[in-house]
Amino acid sequence: MYIWEQTSWPSLIWNEGALVAPLAAARHEQGKLLGKMEAVGFDLREEAMLQTLTQDVVKTSEIEGENLDTQQVRSSIARRLGIDIGALPPVDRNVEGIVDIMLDATGKYQEPVTADRLFAWHGALFPTGRSGLSKIRVGEWRDDASGPMQVISGAYGRERIHFSAPPADRVPEEMARFLDWLNAPSETDPVIKAAVAHFWFVTIHPFEDGNGRIARAIADLALTRSEGTPHRYYSMSAQIQKDRKAYYDLLEKTQKGDLDITSWILWFLASLRHAIQEAETTVAQVLAKARLWDRASQFALNERQIKMLNRLLDGFEGKLTSSKWAKIADCSQDTAGRDIAALVDLGLLKRGEGGGRNTHYELCLEEA
Repeated sequence: MYIWEQTSWPSLIWNEGALVAPLAAARHEQGKLLGKMEAVGFDLREEAMLQTLTQDVVKTSEIEGENLDTQQVRSSIARRLGIDIGALPPVDRNVEGIVDIMLDATGKYQEPVTADRLFAWHGALFPTGRSGLSKIRVGEWRDDASGPMQVISGAYGRERIHFSAPPADRVPEEMARFLDWLNAPSETDPVIKAAVAHFWFVTIHPFEDGNGRIARAIADLALTRSEGTPHRYYSMSAQIQKDRKAYYDLLEKTQKGDLDITSWILWFLASLRHAIQEAETTVAQVLAKARLWDRASQFALNERQIKMLNRLLDGFEGKLTSSKWAKIADCSQDTAGRDIAALVDLGLLKRGEGGGRNTHYELCLEEA
């Protein structure tokens, strides 16, 4: 029996006593991070938010097996937030769609979540009306015309059904009840409400595709409400992607259990704490980037050097060599060598370990 087949569904319950300590710990981490970010300058907060939202968009798609171009995502978010990051690469429609959803969820967190708003999110996810090669119903609830909505894994002929969602004819009523609860004032702590909302929505599974990404966007919206600010400095999706197997295993176990979802909420709170702790790395990177540019501002750098330093600071994939520099900066190998040598002399770059063909260069994030 699935949880939605229980007589008392959707009257979900949880053990309040078991949640007191982990909820307090998560709330403490939230407050500590927000306090730390208030103490840094506006530009640094913007940069931290840009990094966080970029990570959130990329990772929520990775959970569903879709790999987005990080630079395109960063470019799309920066343009919407009015942050100048230099030349902007062209952005695919599927990237624009998920960015639209995440910014709408967190930027307009105080607005009610309605069916029309969810339909708009769904339409943004699937701008062509297709999921892969399959045509799907976009911007409306599923109709189960091709069979019941099921979460399945395994090769053809050896499929394993992990979950079967409520029949399509129940979806409008189920979603109306869910949205009424989500938008109504509640004595439930907003962080607990975020955990419950995520589980409840993904259990209804109201769309033909994209349910996981929209469930995580709803959870992000609820977490934003819990903090009272649209500024995002941690990524729940990045943490879930790290622990993807446990995420799906616990969802499956809870969806096949009774109405007590304490174990799911405990996992959600633990993941939230880990996500906030990981944000410390993002903050450290942003501060290191600011310090490097403070040092770099003392020197007359050319456009190629500025461009390449930015690429390195934004997370350069692989090792930087003079040949990669020449290709990315569109210059000769000799020019690349001179550019690099000058930055090494200025203490902004250093030679990495290894020599010969393995010669590469790294940022000097701390002044020698």
